[in-house]
Amino acid sequence: MQPAVVVEAKPAKQSNPLRELETYGQSVWLDYIRRSLLTSRELEQLVDNDGLKGVTSNPAIFEKAIAGSSDYTDLLESLASQSELDAKGRYERLAIRDIQDTADLLRPVYQATKRRDGYVSLEVSPYLARDTEGTLGEARRLWKAVGRENVMIKVPATPEGIPAFRQLISEGINVNVTLLFSQALYEQVAQAYIDGLEEFTRRALDVGKVASVASFFISRIDSAVDALATARLNAVRDPAEQALLRSILGKIAIANAKLTYQRYLSIFRQDHWQDLAKRGAQTQRVLWASTGTKNPNYSDVIYVEELIGPDTVNTMPPATVSAFRDHGKPRPSLTEDLEAAQDYMDTLEKVGISMNDVTGKLLDEGLQLFSDAFDKLLTAVEKSTQGGVAPKVSRQTYQLPADTASVVRGHVNDWRAEGRVRRLWDRDASLWTDSDEANWLGWLTIADDQLAHRHKLAEIAEDVHKAGFSHVLLLGMGGSSLCPEVLKMTFGKISGFPELHVLDSTDPAQIKATEQKIDLANTLFLVSSKSGSTLEPNIFKQYFFERVTQVVGAGKAGSRFIAITDPGSKMEHVAQGDNFRRIFHGLPSIGGRYSALSNFGMVPAAVMGLDVERFLDRTEEMVHACKSCVPLDDNPGVILGILLGTLATSGREKLTIVTSPGISDLGAWLEQLIAESTGKEGHGIIPVDGEELASPAVYGEDRVFAYLRLESAPDRSQDDKIAALEHAGHPVVRIAVADIYDLGQEFFRWEIATAVAGSIIGINAFNQPDVEASKIATRSLTTEYERAGSLPAEKPILEEGNITLFTDERNAAALAQAAGADQSLVGYLGAHLNRLQPGDYFAVLAYLPMFPQHERSLEEIRHKVRDRRHVATCLGFGPRFLHSTGQAYKGGPNSGVFLQVTCEDAVDLPVPGQKYTFGVVKAAQARGDFQVLAERKRRALRAHLGSDVTTGLKKLHSALAEVLA
Repeated sequence: MQPAVVVEAKPAKQSNPLRELETYGQSVWLDYIRRSLLTSRELEQLVDNDGLKGVTSNPAIFEKAIAGSSDYTDLLESLASQSELDAKGRYERLAIRDIQDTADLLRPVYQATKRRDGYVSLEVSPYLARDTEGTLGEARRLWKAVGRENVMIKVPATPEGIPAFRQLISEGINVNVTLLFSQALYEQVAQAYIDGLEEFTRRALDVGKVASVASFFISRIDSAVDALATARLNAVRDPAEQALLRSILGKIAIANAKLTYQRYLSIFRQDHWQDLAKRGAQTQRVLWASTGTKNPNYSDVIYVEELIGPDTVNTMPPATVSAFRDHGKPRPSLTEDLEAAQDYMDTLEKVGISMNDVTGKLLDEGLQLFSDAFDKLLTAVEKSTQGGVAPKVSRQTYQLPADTASVVRGHVNDWRAEGRVRRLWDRDASLWTDSDEANWLGWLTIADDQLAHRHKLAEIAEDVHKAGFSHVLLLGMGGSSLCPEVLKMTFGKISGFPELHVLDSTDPAQIKATEQKIDLANTLFLVSSKSGSTLEPNIFKQYFFERVTQVVGAGKAGSRFIAITDPGSKMEHVAQGDNFRRIFHGLPSIGGRYSALSNFGMVPAAVMGLDVERFLDRTEEMVHACKSCVPLDDNPGVILGILLGTLATSGREKLTIVTSPGISDLGAWLEQLIAESTGKEGHGIIPVDGEELASPAVYGEDRVFAYLRLESAPDRSQDDKIAALEHAGHPVVRIAVADIYDLGQEFFRWEIATAVAGSIIGINAFNQPDVEASKIATRSLTTEYERAGSLPAEKPILEEGNITLFTDERNAAALAQAAGADQSLVGYLGAHLNRLQPGDYFAVLAYLPMFPQHERSLEEIRHKVRDRRHVATCLGFGPRFLHSTGQAYKGGPNSGVFLQVTCEDAVDLPVPGQKYTFGVVKAAQARGDFQVLAERKRRALRAHLGSDVTTGLKKLHSALAEVLA
């Protein structure tokens, strides 16, 4: 057998784990190609720095690059007049140019490795997968058109594709045989390769010039087998069978690959092969494909670390390349534990799962996936040609003051010169504070992961549809509730699916009002909690589980509940114990506020009837538009982040969010993302959502405006007011959202932007230290209630009618001195508002039912303060804002003046299994919130209303109107 080019089994001297793979005889190829990867020289750097030795192409990548960037605009425009070319012909022109340039870049590798590496793959149309003659014709044509000896033509391992592959090898055409899943099929492919070479040698030609790899897919096998095993686990009750099923989870893909490699060794050690090897023939190496980890329970480098051995190739997606470079641990693993590998395969058969059925289905699904991707690719090419230019992601423009623009340009140049976008995608923690940031960047690739598992989302959507639920109630807080709320408010009720409701308040009146909107016997409950230990989702679950049990009986209640939580959490154990209908896992490397595109957002999206595949597919266009290989000036997420970070550090840290009415709730999601991510260590951006636009004169020089305009349903009044702000010199960012299905693009754009802004501000954009402080204070108060039966007594600074004022000693002294002799409600409120200075903001923190009439009343208050005092204003309802803007209020710049509004609860509700009630929890949260504000030396005052909230708000409104007059 021909050895690998470098196979010395000696300790690696390189510090780069990717390069260390060379010492074990394994080559690293990249499973990604697009134009800007070449023009940015990023591919060249991967070759030079990481020892990259090959590239495989993917039509899905081409499609996203066409739809989401200007990579191919020039060539598409030049092809528009060539009417003889159809969409496929135009695509081939794009692809062939990239393949040729990549082959030229890799030619030194090809020569240095004596034709063993340095290849780039280009696939035949997936439409020809069942057509031998069609495959042969297209492969020959593409081989000739590319005109490079270091190209491989991709051919699928179908019954029709294998004879085409054999013939192509016999003609001296290099082939990458793809979509291999089974050991038996691999043997057929290897034999076809040998047969093809033998025929080639009959013409006395240089057999060493012919090369092939057998692309053996890995992670998809685990995804398929794990799904089958998990379904059986939920159905069987025998402990021994359950143990067998658990033992194979996450084990079959690697076991299958190891045993396939043994077949490779056996085949290419035979005497029959040695005759060809003596004439210079290359073995057909096994190439491990689909090596990106999809299951959050598994290591992100497991399909590299466990499959390292001589004469192999691992083609990795960019995220896996970065992950292995960062923390991969190379070892000669491919021949380890072969007996265990066989045992896993035997166990698979014992539990009744047929590997033949699994691999056969995976081949069919793979062909369908490739065909679907090709459909989308040709559609994108066709649209781009008809429109004259490539279609773009939601368009972003901005206008800045001249002095700020020059600072922004400086940051852009720094990011470009220091390769910071690549470092972001490589999860380099030194972009922020060099602490644990690398552990929290799973959201960068979650859209692609979700698309790979879209069948799971389709399955739960179908399950809910068939079950005939009338309502879905999501129980969660912050990152678990805000994205579903945006989707509910934007898409409404979708025909044929249940109506989604979201509960994120411990206010007993609001809980009761929510309960009255649903039919308990016909409602599906989504208990959504990343950590599984967050107070609110747990007590929501306790309450509604008991209520459903009362209606349908204890044995049936669990079938009405689904948990969305991180693996191994307390909530997962609760869900298992109560026989929940399903458990969906979050990704531990994604924090709550970055989780919109994970299961925390997409499971609710699926059950309410969204076309999740369409949603994620559109999102992927933005993902590819924000990749590191995209020219920085064209990278929408990074440019937005540089703008926001630069403006914040220049004194314009009040980000005023303006959204078209059709996407109005997006602002609530943006509030949390931005406030929790940037508001800490005395720095940060204060998001201002829900303020109605006014004339430019009421705004100070601390503002920047982000206008997200829904192109299909714009508000002309907003257009005029934004234009006036631009004319007055205020910085404005405009984002044109073409369609509500482009909301996923905005989720990702703003996640990238927030991470970049955090880097410029100089903070960890992924922790939330002051949110935890409020939780600790609340827990202490509820514990005290459980012990003593009451919360600690408070001493007010004023009681006037049905309004009582509270604050801490420091604020009380300052307000008493400022109020002087007028220590009335008006006097204290006036003293409090007089503390507002230019550059400050005013925030109303309302622990009231979030009913429309209450919201309107508080909106009037904030706008009057804004118009009279010319400061930014915020309005948040507790406890939901504790998991959102509360972080920035406590940890961000000390420029807030806070008015907390609480009330007596006219009705209360018990928390099953606890002494405290929901009203007590809400009171403890309000007091814990205020306590931390006081500890942070914030200017804060609490107005406590009676049980008649409407009357109390009228009196508060009247008093504030008098102050502002």
